[in-house]
Amino acid sequence: MIDQDKTILIVEDEEPMQIALEDILKFEGFSVLKAVNGEEGLSTALREHPDLILLDILMPKMNGLAMLKKLRDDDWGKKAKVIVLTNFDEKDYVATALENDAYDYFIKTDIKITEVIKKIKEKLGV
Repeated sequence: MIDQDKTILIVEDEEPMQIALEDILKFEGFSVLKAVNGEEGLSTALREHPDLILLDILMPKMNGLAMLKKLRDDDWGKKAKVIVLTNFDEKDYVATALENDAYDYFIKTDIKITEVIKKIKEKLGV
């Protein structure tokens, strides 16, 4: 369990994935914020300043890469910790995410949720 109160923003349009991530993050002691598209995710991130953002790429209204680029235009957003978690493994998208300082890029089908939690804890130093 996490001692301090760390907040994770999940930006994910697939409800089953969002629920699974929320449940395990809450179990691990994190506070959780949710958004279902990049537009909502960007406004939530800039308003709430979460400790880390889990970001999907393929979403309605604004995709994850567009959100990431806009996030980096903000003073707070320049330093926001972001982990991309998606089913989209197109090399250009991976490169763009990493160029925009995403901490890591995971393909959902290639990683266990426990590995994602480990990376989150590693990034947050908890």
